[in-house]
Amino acid sequence: METTFFSDKKVPYICTPLTGTNKEEIMDELKTIIPKKPDVIEWRADFLEEISNTAYVLSVAKEIAAVIDVPLLFTIRSEKEGGQEISLSEEEKVELLSQICESSAVDLIDFEVSNSPEHIHRLRKQSKENKKQLILSYHNFTCTPANSEMMKQVYMAEFFGADIAKIAVMPNNKEDVLQLLELTKQADEALSIPIVSMSMGKIGSLTRIIGWAYGSVMTFGMGVQSSAPGQIPIEKLKEQIASTQEMVGDWE
Repeated sequence: METTFFSDKKVPYICTPLTGTNKEEIMDELKTIIPKKPDVIEWRADFLEEISNTAYVLSVAKEIAAVIDVPLLFTIRSEKEGGQEISLSEEEKVELLSQICESSAVDLIDFEVSNSPEHIHRLRKQSKENKKQLILSYHNFTCTPANSEMMKQVYMAEFFGADIAKIAVMPNNKEDVLQLLELTKQADEALSIPIVSMSMGKIGSLTRIIGWAYGSVMTFGMGVQSSAPGQIPIEKLKEQIASTQEMVGDWE
């Protein structure tokens, strides 16, 4: 798998979300999160009250980047895939993401692969020109679809030129959790780009700990507030991942 981002550390990278509704809340979150040493920080900008104020969003991004020493991932999660309701139209959201690519110290952006091809192509072009990495993601908060459907989603991410494909699904039973892990292994072997995967909710939390052994290069741990069901506090997540790595080694 070719990418500069996942080249200087043994996987999995641990990403922690910022979910503050304004700059003050976000900076307070960072005071708690930074000492916990995540590998990536994701700013979930769909939680931001003033998301329609582009200048304000850019200023907050600048302040976040100034105090962290790890990559910053910028996400406006779609409401239909688990995000907060926002005041922006799809066109306005894409314009903001384009501005983020051009005018901020953000390192990665996340965009749903279900979005229109026109918008995906625009953000792929903008992110490449500005040396940002693009995650194309798929989220299902209802169920764990058939492997064929999940593979379709990650293949689409690869087709559109993503640097990383991400898939997060909701299990309804333990079999769904095992299915997601098998899907991760299949995607890791089939794709030319890295895969990030997780099964959400309480019973899916196991995948956040051992997904790396099946090929997932990044997992999400809670710093202050969870941004998705089943996130484990970053301290516990680090401990549990380290324990599994000691037990099973690299699985090579």
